[in-house]
Amino acid sequence: MGQATDRLQRYLEDELDACREEDVERRLGELETLEAAIGAERVETELDVLSALANETRYTLVRALVAAGEELCVCELQAVVDVTESGLSHALSHLVDAGLVDGRKDGRWKKYRATNRAVALVTVLEGTVHE
Repeated sequence: MGQATDRLQRYLEDELDACREEDVERRLGELETLEAAIGAERVETELDVLSALANETRYTLVRALVAAGEELCVCELQAVVDVTESGLSHALSHLVDAGLVDGRKDGRWKKYRATNRAVALVTVLEGTVHE
């Protein structure tokens, strides 16, 4: 048995007062099912989303778009964050890639709005942070 399996066996013995090889095998099967349900691809996607929010400029942009509840033009977003046009474009691109923001061309203007994913994440964060 590997080190993790040995530790699991000790844990099960503590929980069950006695542990058989079948108990360990059954629990390992349950844990493998749990791991498969989470899925490595899903974890990677979720980490991309969290990574996109782990930057002050990008997070501020998402918060502004969620608070606005409507599309905002790049020129309006520029007034919200103090970054260069290039920096703003890069931040918005990253947010689009993470599925937090949708953008569309409107004539010569580019407009962005928060996605449902962004609204849900901001709502959850607002409910967990107490001042």
